[in-house]
Amino acid sequence: MDLTVNGEHRTLPGPASVADLVRELTHRGTGVAVAVNGEVVPRSAWTTTAVNAQDAIEILTAVQGG
Repeated sequence: MDLTVNGEHRTLPGPASVADLVRELTHRGTGVAVAVNGEVVPRSAWTTTAVNAQDAIEILTAVQGG
């Protein structure tokens, strides 16, 4: 399945949820936000939100600085 994550083309071998994709791309447990096709996906819906071919996904992580 072909999709775009943070502006880069990616290919996934099969069906996946937002939670699967986040686990694959980051090891952070907190400070992560996800949008699929411009719509923010609440963390509570990550496991039930499917990633589909041609989706545009943004995965953002909070960075602390000063």
